[in-house]
Amino acid sequence: MRVLRLLAPAALAGLLALFAGCGTGGEHAGSPAPGTAAPRPVPGSAAPAGLPGMPPPLDPRDVYAADRPGRLSRTVRGFPPRIYVPNTLDDTVSVIDPARYRVVATIPVGKQPQHVVPSWDLKTLWVNNNRGHTLTPIDPATGERGADVPVHDPYNLYFTPDGRHAVVMASRDRQLVFRDPHTMAVRHTEPVECSGVNHADFSADGRYFVVSCEFSGELLKVDTARMRVTARQKLPFRGAMPQDVKLSPDGRTFYVADMMAHGIWALDGERFTTPALLPTGRGAHGLYVSRDSREMYVPNRGEGSISVFDFRTRRLTKKWWLPDGGSPDMGGISADGRVLWLSGRYDGEVYAIDTRTGEQLARIPVGGGPHGLAVYPQPGRYSLGHTGVFR
Repeated sequence: MRVLRLLAPAALAGLLALFAGCGTGGEHAGSPAPGTAAPRPVPGSAAPAGLPGMPPPLDPRDVYAADRPGRLSRTVRGFPPRIYVPNTLDDTVSVIDPARYRVVATIPVGKQPQHVVPSWDLKTLWVNNNRGHTLTPIDPATGERGADVPVHDPYNLYFTPDGRHAVVMASRDRQLVFRDPHTMAVRHTEPVECSGVNHADFSADGRYFVVSCEFSGELLKVDTARMRVTARQKLPFRGAMPQDVKLSPDGRTFYVADMMAHGIWALDGERFTTPALLPTGRGAHGLYVSRDSREMYVPNRGEGSISVFDFRTRRLTKKWWLPDGGSPDMGGISADGRVLWLSGRYDGEVYAIDTRTGEQLARIPVGGGPHGLAVYPQPGRYSLGHTGVFR
C-alpha cells in the first residue's frame, strides 16, 4: 500500500497496533460493544477526576449514550425538525424541511458563514460568519434571526463540557479564544503556533480536547480547565490536512479525518503518541457517529462517497457512492438515526442518505458553497458545538 510506505516507522507500528488489534494505544479487540459488561478496573487503580461541573456520563462505556434515537431533551422537544445550511458564497443560511426535502426559508447572515453550531444549552443556533467577524443567533423554535454578535474570525465554535466557555476556532488569527457562552465576551485568548485551527473534540472526562490544524498538518492537545495548549505534534504524512475530530464511543481513541492523506487517523489522546492512518477515500472530511454508537460515517469529499467504519472491528465495512457524483462535506444525522444529511460543498446542494442502505434519498439545491450544516433538533443533553456533537 502506498500510504503505508509514506508513514514513518512509528506510525506504521501504531497502525498495526490500532487496526490489527495487537496494541494498547487504541480500541482493543476485547472492548465491550454497547450493551455488554464493561471490564472491571484493576484493584487499587483510580480513574482521573473528570472536569468539574460536567454532567456525569449516562454510561461510562459509551460517551454517546445520550444520543439514542428520539431521546430529545425537554429543551428541544417543541422545535420543528429542520436542516440549517450555511452557504459560504452567498452569505445566507438555507433552511430545509426534512419531511418534504425542500428549502422553506433563506436567512441572510454575515460574510462567509462556515458552520451552524448548537449552543451548549441547546437553545440557540450560532452561525459562524468567518469573514464578517460576527456570530448570528437563530432561534430554532421559530427560525427567527437575532442581532449579530461581534466575534473576530469565528471559523468554528465549540463549548466546554461544563458549559462554562465557548471556544472560538480563530483560524486566521491563530488563536483559541475562550468566551462567555452567552454574551461571547472574551475570557482568555490562547495563541497557537500551528496554522488553520478548525475542528476539535473532547475527552470522555472533559479534561482536555484535541484540535486539528488544517494548513500545517498538526494536532494540538489543550487542557480544558487551564485553557492552555499542553502538547503539539506534526502528522506523519507529507501535505497532511486534518479536518473533523471525533472521539470513539468507548472514549479510548480520537479519530481525525484528513482530506489530503485520504483517510482517518487513530490517536491515543491520553499518550498523544504518533497516530496511525486508515485510508477511506479521496478527500476524507467529516466524521459522524451512528445513533447506536456502532458505526461512523466518513464523507469523502474528493470522490463523492461515504465510507462506513465499524468501531468494534476497527474496519471499514461499506462504501456508499453518490449516484451522480458530488462533494459530500459536513452535516449530521436525523433524530431517528435513519438519514445522514451532508452538504455538497462544490455543487450547491445537500444530500440525504439512508443510513441503513446507503441509498441517496434526495439532492436538494441550496446556495453557493454549502458547508457545516446542522440537523436540528437532535438527541442529547448538551452540545459540544461544531455542527452538533451531543452528549
